[in-house]
Amino acid sequence: QVQLVESGGDFVQSGGSLRLSCVGDGVGLDSLAIGWFREAPGKERKGVSHISATDGTTWYSDSVKGRFAISRDNAKNTVYLQMNKLEPNDPGTYYCAAGQIPSRLLRLGLVGAYFDSWGQGTQVTVSS
Repeated sequence: QVQLVESGGDFVQSGGSLRLSCVGDGVGLDSLAIGWFREAPGKERKGVSHISATDGTTWYSDSVKGRFAISRDNAKNTVYLQMNKLEPNDPGTYYCAAGQIPSRLLRLGLVGAYFDSWGQGTQVTVSS
């Protein structure tokens, strides 16, 4: 398994922006698909955005399309989630995850079960 460390969570006002980071600790992420998931209090963990390992394929949940952007910087061994126009429905603990997932599956979005390494999460709070 891969050790992942998330950071960047914070308290922000509605309409604000945050950038989350996911770093591979001691292992390269460039050969792995990376996903961001959100877990709100009392709700199940759901996919927010994913990015493939090699061909740049991305997927976004409908609730964040046009507001969030996922990217990777392999030189820094980091995957980012830029979150803009944050809404009251966006708060929760954000987790990044890694796995060997082909792009043809990743673009469909329902690939949570294929991620086998998870970080500890970073907290995002949005005030209305």
